[in-house]
Amino acid sequence: GTVNMAYLACYVCKYINGVAELHTKLLKESVLPSFSEIYPDKFQNKTNGITQRRFLRLCNPKYSALITELLGSDEWINDLSRLKELEKFAQNKDVLDRFIEIKKENKKKLANYIRLKDGDSFSPDFIVDSQIKRLHEYKRQLLNILVILELYFEIKEKSLNDFTPTVFIFGAKAAPGYDRAKGIIKLINEVKRLVEADEYVSRFIKIIFVSDYSVSYAEKIIPASDVSEQISTAGTEASGTGNMKFMLNGALTLGTFDGANVEIAQLVGKDNIYTFGASSDEVIAHYKNADYCAKDLYENDEMIKKCVDFIVSDELKQYGDEENLSRLHHEIISKDWFMTLLDFKEYIKVKEQALADYKDRAAWGRKMLINTAMAGFFSSDRTIRQYN
Repeated sequence: GTVNMAYLACYVCKYINGVAELHTKLLKESVLPSFSEIYPDKFQNKTNGITQRRFLRLCNPKYSALITELLGSDEWINDLSRLKELEKFAQNKDVLDRFIEIKKENKKKLANYIRLKDGDSFSPDFIVDSQIKRLHEYKRQLLNILVILELYFEIKEKSLNDFTPTVFIFGAKAAPGYDRAKGIIKLINEVKRLVEADEYVSRFIKIIFVSDYSVSYAEKIIPASDVSEQISTAGTEASGTGNMKFMLNGALTLGTFDGANVEIAQLVGKDNIYTFGASSDEVIAHYKNADYCAKDLYENDEMIKKCVDFIVSDELKQYGDEENLSRLHHEIISKDWFMTLLDFKEYIKVKEQALADYKDRAAWGRKMLINTAMAGFFSSDRTIRQYN
């Protein structure tokens, strides 16, 4: 007496498209294996794309002008594959310095915009580490803020003075009925107030949760960002396009092997991306075998336990909603459906490495240029041509 709409769609349609290489693989092997067996020719891949007219030319005019100058024409606006020609400038110090200077100017613009819109700001000398996307457990904003807490402890307790000052920018909206997502937004803002109240730590860490996040806000954040946080649980993000927008504007991806991150890693090479975490196969195996236990990780790792328990500490409760904090604490330990704790240790190690690497400005500039140069594949022009 029921109709499965996805199965009906698979039966009647001409083609079944995944929206990233990994997504197509998962559709064929895990989500719709019986249909893949019956109709192998129906399954195709169409990796998502973005429009360079908006997400580079419009939102980052100085960067665009430099690219046009270096390439000798603005043909890249309609043929993004031309960006690959930027590779030849990867060792050119003058070019890299100009790329770096434009990034700093974009940081100043973003700082001013945040000051006007939200009454908050940051120093343009800080690294800009951004996670902007829908607030959802599988995107793991919770993992990000827990690791920022660990950084807070390290700076505070060890009096680290060589930590590269970083602003962690969050932009997100939660669905109206999604209480857990709203709870995570509250937690991020409570940790923000905690950091701001610490005179020493606040010299090195700044947290900003922008209000009323939108495409217009993204157009300011993306050109100013150095690090692009793409940390979803492997196998849960169909593709994502924020990672492509950041890459196009010279930000380095810090992410899991999920969605289009896999293809970004293939294009830029391991030296120009920061990857970590369990693979989609490992995550799927955990779900299948029901053998992931957050409580085991919590009880057997001092660092994880410290960060999770701090959520219900008196120190944090003074900034937040005690009921919400207690509920989040309980659900991380007892459920953690999207495996927040699974990649915790590797994530903080790789995050600290990225922030340390930033100190070598010339090397970081090369990584930035390579990311832009390899972004041509992710134009929506290519995606649309494939669909046509």
